[in-house]
Amino acid sequence: MSEGIRLVDRLREVATVRRSFGEPIRHDGTVVIPVASVAGGGGAGSGDSEGEGGGGGFGLNVVPSGVFVVRDGKVRWQPAVDINRIVLGGQIVAITALLTIRSLLRHRRHQIMARH
Repeated sequence: MSEGIRLVDRLREVATVRRSFGEPIRHDGTVVIPVASVAGGGGAGSGDSEGEGGGGGFGLNVVPSGVFVVRDGKVRWQPAVDINRIVLGGQIVAITALLTIRSLLRHRRHQIMARH
């Protein structure tokens, strides 16, 4: 079996719905089902007629999304909070605001100088 076919078979094993939904956790009448976003990809190489060549690769990214909480016959979604993403988003907004304010102040200064 070629390396490329083995890689694809391994990808099928890894990238299943079971990777998105974790094993249910039961405690005191409550069931918690962890959920994650799973993304992956793979690649393979090739060889020449003399048997030279090869290659291949695989990547998988798993990010927690949250949990389903089942209690008293009701299901509730509890999203995971990614503090790093929130902080990064705040930094991007702050930088954009500062650059916009700087641009507006420069424009206003040029208008004032043009009048004098």
